[in-house]
Amino acid sequence: MAIDPSMEPMLEVFIYETTTLLEQLDEILLESEKSKSFSEDSINEIFRTMHTIKGSSAMMEFNGISTLAHAVEDVFFIIREDPARLSNVNEALFDLVFQASDFLKTEVESVQNNGEATKDPGGMIAELKRLAAIMKGEAAPAAPAQGEAAAAAAPAAPPPSSGDLSRVKIYFEDGCQMENIRAFMLISQLKDLCDHIESIPANPEGDSSLCSEIIKNGLIIDFKPTGSVDDVIHAIENSVNIKTYEMMDNDPAPAPAEAAPAPKSEEKSASAPAPAAPAAANAGAGKVKQSLVSVNQSKLDQLMDLVGEIVTSESMVVGNPELRGLKLDNFHKSARELRKLTDELQDVVMSIRMVPLSGVFQKMNRIVRDMCKKLGKDVDLVTEGGDTEVDKTINEAIGDPFMHMIRNSMDHGIEPVEERRAKGKPPRGRITIAAKNVGGEIVITIADDGQGLDTEALMSKARANGILTKPESEYTDKEIFGLIMLPGFSTNKEVTEFSGRGVGMDVVRQNLEKVGGTLSIDSKKDVGTTFTIKIPLTLAIVDGMELTVGDSVFTLPISSIKQSFKVSEDHQVILDTDGTEMIMLRGQCFPLIRLHQVFGIPTQVTDLHEGIIMQIENSDKVACIFADELLGEQQVVVKPFPKFLTKYELKQLGLSGCTILGDGSISLILDANNLLNSSH
Repeated sequence: MAIDPSMEPMLEVFIYETTTLLEQLDEILLESEKSKSFSEDSINEIFRTMHTIKGSSAMMEFNGISTLAHAVEDVFFIIREDPARLSNVNEALFDLVFQASDFLKTEVESVQNNGEATKDPGGMIAELKRLAAIMKGEAAPAAPAQGEAAAAAAPAAPPPSSGDLSRVKIYFEDGCQMENIRAFMLISQLKDLCDHIESIPANPEGDSSLCSEIIKNGLIIDFKPTGSVDDVIHAIENSVNIKTYEMMDNDPAPAPAEAAPAPKSEEKSASAPAPAAPAAANAGAGKVKQSLVSVNQSKLDQLMDLVGEIVTSESMVVGNPELRGLKLDNFHKSARELRKLTDELQDVVMSIRMVPLSGVFQKMNRIVRDMCKKLGKDVDLVTEGGDTEVDKTINEAIGDPFMHMIRNSMDHGIEPVEERRAKGKPPRGRITIAAKNVGGEIVITIADDGQGLDTEALMSKARANGILTKPESEYTDKEIFGLIMLPGFSTNKEVTEFSGRGVGMDVVRQNLEKVGGTLSIDSKKDVGTTFTIKIPLTLAIVDGMELTVGDSVFTLPISSIKQSFKVSEDHQVILDTDGTEMIMLRGQCFPLIRLHQVFGIPTQVTDLHEGIIMQIENSDKVACIFADELLGEQQVVVKPFPKFLTKYELKQLGLSGCTILGDGSISLILDANNLLNSSH
């Protein structure tokens, strides 16, 4: 069923928040499964998560999502009432809730893609009811206990008098939407801190029409804290989407539709839709809470594009040819101030786009957990440096390569338990993902303590496929390991659900190279394999070195340059057996790439002594490129090539994009990775 048009404005919020809740659910389940039990906090959190998803999906009329969430909620209501009931179904419950989580994720993805959620979760609901019946000691499934109904049936303690209660009025952030669901989530969080709690409006989750009332009058909560009032206030301050809150006098019997009267000094604040506290407010007046705001990524992309245009425009103004030779001290002083401000603006926008890698790392836990069960292996996943941040675009691009490498390590790298014991290894395998910030790039390693790569098997496969390009004796171990990244290369004797190490590794490398990354492999037999990934912090604006070849200007990212030098008598130039020019540096030979030959550019500078040489490198390859001269360092905005040029495979030729220089001309950006690949 298509979504009700009146609900379309809330669809994006529903997708974002439900996705976030399901990711948090997976984290709770994985941690709980490791400890083989649910803590009280985990039980309450899963119950609240499912209740929230149930309410918001019912409001959006996604009945399959709502009924499944309701069934999981009922099970955890039973557990919350009596945790001892969990012992009969512990392992089965973990598997079932993971299945429910996967179903919900799939349905939310379907909603995102086509606005519909049509799959039937009847089988899982029936199994959840069966588990509920077992936990309650019933022979057959009975009608599931509704959380609210069961709670209402419990003997209620007499409510305390209004004088015993504290009152707080809360306003949510403007435009956050689903205020009634947010109100319910907040009340649910505070219940564990209070002996008694009630709200105006009461039971907000049941009626989406209450959103306008909460926006206008705020959410009023009367509570009697179990500990101190400060504990409750601290919980409010740490909740998301809270804009302001204020403590109020608790007048007896307030009218449900009206906000409680405030002291005269606060009347203006209390009547405003989103009250802000005055700077010199007295105790008890409104307090503004710092909180996060969700922003559509397209707006961030647009903002980044605008910053790029500002950087380009600034370069065009400062570098205008008409200003050459003029003495403009005040102009250059203002230009330096402008550069300082644009740099700060760029840093702020970059920081907004940066997200921690912990989200990608966390998803790998689920893959390891599922494969351990299917393959009968015992593996720990250890993550380090999850707080390291990268550009959101890069964060999204590396998810699939990570998943593929983890699957290969699990399927083909880590040995079965018996085999590990026979080798004298710990029965439990170990995969480690570590990230750290090194200069202008992020270095990520994915290491396992498995059987490692067999160089003889790799060479045998390469020989059979006819892909060797030089005598076998000349291949180093590192070059042999790199063979698995060639298209279609695999050492697996049979195709499995997860494939073997090598299947699709060429795609992994290509995906990483699309975001400017590199991949290298190191391995030792029966010790393990380590993948090392290097990726830039961001893709939009880079520090580049401008160089000329004939009448053309190229830009080479400074992160790729190891050194630059003029050829002297100490530098010997030789030819290898293929006729490739090599230059000798400190006893080592490196391929020499003449840019005028690579791109067919006419130039008068062909003598190596007249031009300039730059040594470039990536993770495992080094070469030297020859150009006419260096123009200097320049911060440039990376622009992709127009789509009609994609058929020319410019990336493979050694070009990654273009940029606009200060004089308005266009400079092509060199791709060091592909230049290096073509030279080896």
